[in-house]
Formats: sequence, structure tokens, C-alpha cells
Amino acid sequence: MDASSFASKIPASIDELWENRAGLSPADAEARKLVRSAVDQIDAGEVRVAWIDEGTDQVLVDERAKRAILLAFRLMPMEESTLGSFRYHDRVPLTSHLDGVRVVAGAIVRWGAYVAPGAVLMPSFVNIGAYVDTGTMVDTWATVGSGAQIGKNVHLSGGVGIGGVLEPPNARPVVVEDEVTVGSRSMVVMGARVRKGAVLGAGVILTPTTHVIDVQTGEELPPGEVPAWSVCVNGTRNREFPGGSYGMQCVLVLKRLAEGERHDKSQLNDVLRDHGADA
Repeated sequence: MDASSFASKIPASIDELWENRAGLSPADAEARKLVRSAVDQIDAGEVRVAWIDEGTDQVLVDERAKRAILLAFRLMPMEESTLGSFRYHDRVPLTSHLDGVRVVAGAIVRWGAYVAPGAVLMPSFVNIGAYVDTGTMVDTWATVGSGAQIGKNVHLSGGVGIGGVLEPPNARPVVVEDEVTVGSRSMVVMGARVRKGAVLGAGVILTPTTHVIDVQTGEELPPGEVPAWSVCVNGTRNREFPGGSYGMQCVLVLKRLAEGERHDKSQLNDVLRDHGADA
């Protein structure tokens, strides 16, 4: 299934504006009204930039939703907004949909991002088009990039960087599924995927081309995807080049967990410490 096989809730008028985007400006009031209405749907959680199709297990992208966001950057005027003593000057204001969300001072959520009731935001940043589901904690100085999709009961530890992508409109964003723990200072970028229940140790770097290796079997798994219910850390693998042998970054799967198994914190720390890594 691809983006053309489902009906987007965003009106088709956005596609027409997209085709004529070169001639648009903030002076186009009617176009701005249409785009604002479309992004309001994303902001309220009624429309998602991307999601997982349960039938195919593939990440689907609503290109029309991404086009609406990109058009907003062209059509929204630069305006000053204030929050207490803080002043912002931007085309994208802050969201007004944070009902039921615990928001600690210093957290920023832009309009066009959705954070579900029950989530917790420490001082952090959630960019336009992102989706953060219920029960998730975005910890201190963590960043959820534009269009990134974060599942339920996820912990994005301090300093985690979840990359964003809006262009091209058909590009897949990062997807972090339910029940995931991402260790401090880890980076998940460029459409990489962390499957349900996985645990990433501190400092893991995951891109679409990152090699993922099961250390128990030596099996090389699909690149750019951390398998479900696994404990993973950063590693290296030797590669031969004309100039010599060098260690290339990879992700090592240290342990497989039973499906649905909740992570006992002390037991998890033992697993990571045994392999020289920390959560």
C-alpha cells in the first residue's frame, strides 16, 4: 500500500496549491486560510503525517499533510508571539493543544505537532508534524523532529535526537513504536525505525543505512531498523578499504526479550553494563 491508495482527510485543494506554490506568498489570504485549516487538523491529532499500516507493517506517508506543512512556511507571515516574558518571531506559532499533557517549563511544541493526553514533556522541543502518543516522556533536551512519529509509553531519554524530515513529501519520517526506551544522547534519523518494545543504550546512532547485527547469531538484520523486543547498543564492524582496515559504526542486538516483557530497570542496566554500555 502507498500514499495513493488511501483517502487523505486533508482536502485536495492543498495539492492544487502545491502545484502552484512558486507564485504563493503571505498576501494570498484564501490560500493561507486553506493551509491553516489543514495544519490545524494535524495540530489536533485528527491527521497524521505518517503511521504504520497494520495489514502490511509498512510506514505510510500522507503526502498531502506534509505539503500543507511546507506550504505553511511559504504562506504564514512572520509574527511575534509571547509566552510570559519570552518572545518568539516565527512563521509557526506554538500549539494550543496540550490538554492533559504535563508540560515542564522550557518545553516547546510548535503548531502542527500533536502531543496526546498523558504524555510528559520535560524541557524539550517537538517540531511541526510530529506525533507523540500517550504515556510517552520526552526527557530533558530531547528533540522530536518534524514529522517524526512516537508511539505510546516511550521514553526518549535526556538529549535524544529524533530526526525530522518533510522534503520530499513522500519521504518516510522516523518511527519509534510503542513501549520503546531510547537511551541518552542517542540519535535516530532520516526515516529509521525502532520497533515495539526495543531498548537502545546510550549513544546509539541509527540511520536508514546503519547495519544491525545480532551478536548471538551473527545474523545481519534489515538495515536502519531495530528489531522489536530487543536490547541494542552502538558497535563497530571492521571494513577493508584501499587505505586500510577501519571500524564502521553499527548497532548490535545484545539480547532478545519475550514479546510484551516489561523492562525491569535494574535487570536492564545489568544487561547493558555486561556489554560496556549504559541506559
